[in-house]
Amino acid sequence: MFEPNDQPRLFAVAPGVDFPRALAEGLLAHTAGQPPQTLARVQLIVNTRRMQRRLRQIFDTGPAMLMPQVRLITDLDLLEPGLVMPPAIPPLRRRLELISLVARLLEQQRDLAPETSLYALTDSLAALMDEMQGEGVSADAIAALDVTDQSGHWQRAQKFIQIAQTYVDASDTAPDAEARQRLLVDALTRRWAESPPEVPVIIAGSTASRGATRALMKAVASLPQGALVLPGFDFDMPAPIWDQLGDAMTSQDHPQYRFYQLIDQLKMTPDKVIPWHDRPPPSPERNALVSLSLRPAPVTDAWLTEGAELDGIAKATAGITMLDAPGPREEALAIAMRLRAAAETGQTAALITPDRVLTRQVSAALDQWGIMPDDSAGSPLHLSPPGRFLRHVADLFTRQLDAEALLTLLKHPLTHSGTDRGPHVLNSQRLELRIRDRGLPYPDRAGIARLLEGTVETPEAQTALMAWAAWVGETFIDQLHPGLRPLTDWVAAHLALAERIATGLDGPDTGKLWRQKSGQSAQTVMEGLRTQAPFGPVMSASDYTELVSALLSGEEVRDRDAPHPGIMIWGTLEARVQGADLVILAGLNEGTWPEPPDPDPWLNRSMRHQAGLLLPDRRIGLAAHDYQQAIGAAEVWLTRGLRSDDAETVASRWLNRLRNLLGGLTDQGGPDALTAMIARGDDWLARAAAFEEVTATAPAARPSPRPPVSARPRRLSVTEIKRLIRDPYAIYARHVLKLTPLGPLVQSPDALMRGTVAHAIFERFVQDTVADPGTLSTEHLTRVAQRILEDQVPWPAARAMWLARTERIAEWFIAGERARRADATPIAFEAQAKGQLVWPDLDFTLRARADRIDRTEAGEVLLYDYKTGAPPTAKQQRHFDKQLLIEAAMMEQGGFATLGPHPVAAAVFIGLGPRPTEVAAPLADEPPAKVLENLRTLITAYLHPGQGYTARRMMLQDSVTGDYDHLARFGEWDATDAAQPEDLA
Repeated sequence: MFEPNDQPRLFAVAPGVDFPRALAEGLLAHTAGQPPQTLARVQLIVNTRRMQRRLRQIFDTGPAMLMPQVRLITDLDLLEPGLVMPPAIPPLRRRLELISLVARLLEQQRDLAPETSLYALTDSLAALMDEMQGEGVSADAIAALDVTDQSGHWQRAQKFIQIAQTYVDASDTAPDAEARQRLLVDALTRRWAESPPEVPVIIAGSTASRGATRALMKAVASLPQGALVLPGFDFDMPAPIWDQLGDAMTSQDHPQYRFYQLIDQLKMTPDKVIPWHDRPPPSPERNALVSLSLRPAPVTDAWLTEGAELDGIAKATAGITMLDAPGPREEALAIAMRLRAAAETGQTAALITPDRVLTRQVSAALDQWGIMPDDSAGSPLHLSPPGRFLRHVADLFTRQLDAEALLTLLKHPLTHSGTDRGPHVLNSQRLELRIRDRGLPYPDRAGIARLLEGTVETPEAQTALMAWAAWVGETFIDQLHPGLRPLTDWVAAHLALAERIATGLDGPDTGKLWRQKSGQSAQTVMEGLRTQAPFGPVMSASDYTELVSALLSGEEVRDRDAPHPGIMIWGTLEARVQGADLVILAGLNEGTWPEPPDPDPWLNRSMRHQAGLLLPDRRIGLAAHDYQQAIGAAEVWLTRGLRSDDAETVASRWLNRLRNLLGGLTDQGGPDALTAMIARGDDWLARAAAFEEVTATAPAARPSPRPPVSARPRRLSVTEIKRLIRDPYAIYARHVLKLTPLGPLVQSPDALMRGTVAHAIFERFVQDTVADPGTLSTEHLTRVAQRILEDQVPWPAARAMWLARTERIAEWFIAGERARRADATPIAFEAQAKGQLVWPDLDFTLRARADRIDRTEAGEVLLYDYKTGAPPTAKQQRHFDKQLLIEAAMMEQGGFATLGPHPVAAAVFIGLGPRPTEVAAPLADEPPAKVLENLRTLITAYLHPGQGYTARRMMLQDSVTGDYDHLARFGEWDATDAAQPEDLA
């Protein structure tokens, strides 16, 4: 295929050229005129499976022919069938073994690192091992580094690196993937040196960024029929500039550095690199412009000399649009609109960015037009339904089950998918409503059964519901495991529980858990974990959950059907092997593209260079090379957001270089070209803004609905009178619209619960003292409080705090109780102190329930009401908080039927807050007759068709929130706005 040559064969393709297509066309050109089997004998080695598939597609679309043998660079043993190498240790097994080693070291020397850093340290150490083996660097070489200027941190790092050395030494017979690749490269190099293959061997598409790959490329380039085809080679860079790339410490971030390193090790010069094919780049002028903009930092003065000779600026920038969006949302919408236009005109378009958040925003914007892009990355497995389901199930092992965690799993689409899911969904809704209504912060078997009793009408349906409740209790309750267990036990328990939940009650199989692509991927991950679990350490439930989450998040799944064939989303790696009419480079901000190097807990930059490891700048250089390749396309968008969600951004260094270079090329029209590029972007931003422009809607008026008299409430409680005065709309929403606020899913120790518990404590205590006056003591009050708090408050912190509050006011309450008991005796409490007042002519009933009623020897009664908050003042009671005044009037009118009419001596609020106090109702200023007259007037007014239920009519403060403020659209209006009456049919 190739003419004999004593020099290594080094070919390249210019930036912007569709590399796989150029590679295929070059192969056909090099084998033209030769027998058909010549092409079939070619061993073509590529670095990604995606390029392998693309090459096959290109050959499949052409005329019938024998195809070359396209191999992956990770399948080197296929090149020489006689080459025997032990299979690589699965990466998960290596990770688990390292976890065990690092955990033992941390146990022996606890000052090295906190235990919480176990997994982060292990992953970082594993990455260092990969790099050491790939670059051929031993732990001995690292140990021999000159560290005279380093801190004591190096001594700690060495202990971990010794673990790596121990592990590497043990992997001679069972190597991991990187070690095996290096061994294969060394074995192939030795075999080819003795007996080189007669068939052509070509490595194409690799940038030689890793040591093992570079060693293989050097071996192939030296073969009689070997060749290298480099992607995105800068043919425009002058020789003196290439010479400036010799210092790795200053040149690693340059896009062509890896090619310089390879050429130098092959003892060649860049001018010896030959174009692989005569396929020209879409814009040679742009390649020259971009090449100049990316000159190494020490020689950017070349802009002054080479820039003056640069021509064709207008032609180079004609296909470039530069879009500076105000933020990521505007950037995503403008990109989506351009992709939509491409879909309508039949252009192929590709969005390239490492920013996965931005790609999701673009996909969401495209969805409104029914366009589903072909996303090469798919979606993270841990965010798929099976991934979320498995993580939720694992969480059951880590903490006490609360209502939110239970309902999250019950409502998951994979739960109970092995059998009829309809009844399960209905039962889950019933349970949620009962939990919200009655509260069950930490569900248990008995609590679930109690909540669902009497939920449905027929006995058969109730029996089925209770069977489902029993399944829920047996499956989800008591899964907390606080201790350490072997990893094998965790995996077995996790999978058994997940499959039981997915199967459901009497289901025949695990339903949809392991189905579809996401389910199959999740099953593969979990089966891999089950297989390798014997090599793992004992661990806690939280450690196991973290491990499962990490494994699932490391996988991606494409589970979409029928994406648009011409609209693609690529990562930077995929972009190297694809071509499109329109290429959009998005997220061009520092920290995104390029991404900052990951922090290295082991070696600093200088030590890495001494040891022969990769420098952190390598990733920036690779990203720069991706940028240089992609910007050479026929039509290109360069986009960025001027602000992120929380701060201003800094433009990518490559974008800044291009702007600055064009701004300085005044004689060649650079500033005008830059202005035109930005103007094209501004035009699309204006279109996006116009698309999102909405017609302003007038804010809602302050509502004052006037429903028919027949629909107005005819029964209210005494406590609702305050609400009728302050916020009539709340009465309308609750009693006319029949809307009841849903309680929180996860009940918390809030003020409402504290009030309920305090009522129970002091009522129980007073009842005990009536039966046995000797219990009127702070000690007994404390015992009662402890008992009730233990029974009704499941939060230890809240129990302790509320008990302390009770103890603080205990002596005050006991002293006051002794004074109260000297005048009267308690005769009725909340359960017995029920009353009602009926006005037949109005067809209205008022209900009341007093906290406590005492009676004196003279037959007078005293009414008491406990308040955990601040009791209302006498002035507030006269105008708004009329609860005790109305109850006193009802008592004198005989409204409490079990007690009969009695004169009321006093009515008192007992404040049980941090500053306990007693506030008496102003009975002298508000006698019963006046109270009832005013109350009747109020009720009569709201039974008139012209009276509206005005929202927030007389709230105590604007900051006070109501249950129905959102329904009244409070916020679009305020207390200064006039109410808008509305007659309702």
